[in-house]
Amino acid sequence: MDQDVAAKEQPRYIKLNERDNVAIVVNDFGLPAGSRFASGLTLRAFVPQGHKTALVDIAEGAPIIRYGEIIGYALSPILAGEWVDEARIRMPEAPDLDKLEISTAVPAPLPPLEGFTFEGYRNPDGSVGTKNILGISSSVQCVKGTMEYAVKRIRAELLPKYPNVDDVVPLTHAYGCGVAINAPDAVVPIRTLQNIALNPNFGGEILVISLGCEKLAPERLVPEGVSDAIVRMQDEAFDGFGAIVDAIMTQAEARLKILDKRKRETCPAADLVIGLQCGGSDAFSGVTANPAVGFAADLLVRAGATVMFSEVTEVRDAIQLLTRRAINEEVGRALVREMAWYDSYLARGGADRSANTTPGNKKGGLANIVEKSLGSIVKSGSTAITGVLSPGEKATQKGMLFAATPASDFICGTLQLASGMTLQVFTTGRGTPYGLAAAPVIKVATRSELARRWKDLIDFDSGSIATGEKTIEECGWDLFRLILDVASGRTKPWSDRWGIHNDLTLFNPAPVT
Repeated sequence: MDQDVAAKEQPRYIKLNERDNVAIVVNDFGLPAGSRFASGLTLRAFVPQGHKTALVDIAEGAPIIRYGEIIGYALSPILAGEWVDEARIRMPEAPDLDKLEISTAVPAPLPPLEGFTFEGYRNPDGSVGTKNILGISSSVQCVKGTMEYAVKRIRAELLPKYPNVDDVVPLTHAYGCGVAINAPDAVVPIRTLQNIALNPNFGGEILVISLGCEKLAPERLVPEGVSDAIVRMQDEAFDGFGAIVDAIMTQAEARLKILDKRKRETCPAADLVIGLQCGGSDAFSGVTANPAVGFAADLLVRAGATVMFSEVTEVRDAIQLLTRRAINEEVGRALVREMAWYDSYLARGGADRSANTTPGNKKGGLANIVEKSLGSIVKSGSTAITGVLSPGEKATQKGMLFAATPASDFICGTLQLASGMTLQVFTTGRGTPYGLAAAPVIKVATRSELARRWKDLIDFDSGSIATGEKTIEECGWDLFRLILDVASGRTKPWSDRWGIHNDLTLFNPAPVT
């Protein structure tokens, strides 16, 4: 659609808060100069879809306000109707972690939501999976090729014999040797690998493939009391590569026989562990997709489920809004602790929080990380923050949790799997084919134009919120029901239908030797 066609549509913008002095253009492909809104505002220049226009004259140095919060300061005078792009905004300083209000605005509990269920796989430890998968762990990157070869044969020769098992997933990574295994920060990748193997979607069946000389001893990845769960390639009993692969297949088949007996059963929605993530965000993320996800998250919390949101650099500049929601002082201090740790981590690498915002984010209308953060945290809903997880730590409590992770889609997904996530809801404005083999991923589009164009990659369209066709509440309820359907195996998300699955990516802040 060109600008002439766009000009024929009724010009629309969205102003989120009465304090805002900018609004974003709703119309597909943007609006040309001369477009006049119902409010009487007339554009002085072309403004792309999702980008900001000034609602009033803004003086040099004056605050630019969106979401009712300051996202920056005008570098020069901005007239009403002009395009407020990133080059015209000076980013503010990050909130001072020593001056945050903690637990000053804890939300009152919402009424319980009862009677909602899904069909899941209950495990002996009481956890419930949404898939039935054999996960095969590795203790070192050196065995990756062998594992992939073995898994290819397992899928072809063994999996057809066990129709109740969804898949065999190799949990490969680039870690285990050539690293400072005893450095303090090495706890992050090691804990991640330990906990991923325990993800409820794997049914408690542990199998580790090891080389035998690596620094990360495979015994560290096997829970206490579990025996005969390690295949060491350097075991002198093996006569050739074929014997090694045969041993892996023998061990795998023993576990497939057990997993094949798993059956879906009706479970309360309280047994769900849901991860929330953004990827390829745009200015609509905080207007459509994330508010719908936030409403659905409130419903899940009301139903007793565990819900986690993440991405430290995408909450850091709005952390003052989260610490106020912390259910108690301990949780609030834990939020501050994770922000401070990441500030230090970025400083060691000579980077800062502004490095987060991508070219795609900016093309989609996000001027800086402050604006991105304010839209990102919306997906956490409105309930109290009940817990904080360090990277790769396993969730043990219910409610809305902050699981500290980098903002990288792949690292965040890996760490959420380690925290016990069994289904992920992923919002996107620019579009991404992201998927996980170990858990279903529901991709939510911020814009209907993207959902139409990527009709066989996007699972849920929240763009109808921007056009006024649906409310946030209506979309939130629709998404909540879709989550239950996907968790039950009744609906398969597009990434699973196509088999689009990203590799696991460990977060290793420790030195590499």
